[in-house]
Amino acid sequence: MSVFEGVVYHCDALDRSNPCRPVLEVDAILRPGDADDGPLLVTVADYIRMAGDDAQRCLGELDAKGRVVEHLGIRHVTFPTWTRV
Repeated sequence: MSVFEGVVYHCDALDRSNPCRPVLEVDAILRPGDADDGPLLVTVADYIRMAGDDAQRCLGELDAKGRVVEHLGIRHVTFPTWTRV
């Protein structure tokens, strides 16, 4: 996986049991600026691939919670709380 300027690339879901409450585990080397200040972002296209059949229903719920945002002209799902380990 990789993270650049807050956007997670090359990711996959480790647990698909609750697609409307996605938990993202990222294994990446973070350099300054990659994940400073702010949420991590996953493109809606990647989220749909990971969430499967429930993706559209879940995207509506995530959007209602303010978790779908536009970044550089592309829609992303935000992961506002995360911990570096």
